[in-house]
Amino acid sequence: MKRSRINEVLTEGAAFMASHGVVLPPFADWAPETFRTRTDIGRITGARLGWDITDYGAGRFDEMGLFLFTMRNGELANLERGRGMVYAEKLLISQADQLSPMHTHIVKTEDIINRGGATLAIELYGSDDQGNFAEDRGGEVICDGIARRFAPGEVLKLAPGESITLQPGDWHAFWGEGGPVLIGEVSTVNDDLTDNIFREPIGRFAKVEEDEAPLRLLVSDYDDLPN
Repeated sequence: MKRSRINEVLTEGAAFMASHGVVLPPFADWAPETFRTRTDIGRITGARLGWDITDYGAGRFDEMGLFLFTMRNGELANLERGRGMVYAEKLLISQADQLSPMHTHIVKTEDIINRGGATLAIELYGSDDQGNFAEDRGGEVICDGIARRFAPGEVLKLAPGESITLQPGDWHAFWGEGGPVLIGEVSTVNDDLTDNIFREPIGRFAKVEEDEAPLRLLVSDYDDLPN
């Protein structure tokens, strides 16, 4: 994915969030040089807080991609101990018919919330006894406190304000229907490096072609910062 396209998506996404009254934390506005020179940001970079724009390595962002901003994220060690910062929070933008492909998580439980815009469509499947994708199994999710059974491949439609709770083993794909959707994600600790299990063998992060300077660093750029 070209850096110039990433810069465009970032600018457009920030404007879309602002149009819904979202104010991001201060590090959202830091220039790349700030990340390279500050010595007190290990908690930000270690938790991978910040901008995340992905085409899943497929090079077709408008068809299959996602815009994310991670605002807070705890540590897996806290989750294992059962105390401390055991939660995470993100904002996402899914464009109309832009697929976030079928996947599940091993550890993370998440609430996916339509925070505004169009309809959020979520396709659901269950798991087999080993936790693998099962095209013939449905399951049960919680939608705003109400249990809801789903058939294999059923697509649930969430209007603004509605949400769904997804547990490990709930296979899901989603997209915007009728326009872009601002999505909130509240979850247990998030680890995008190890806890995203995709049905198809795809990448989690974009492969960046540096055709211009970055407007903001992505969380995947943090690996290249000086120690």
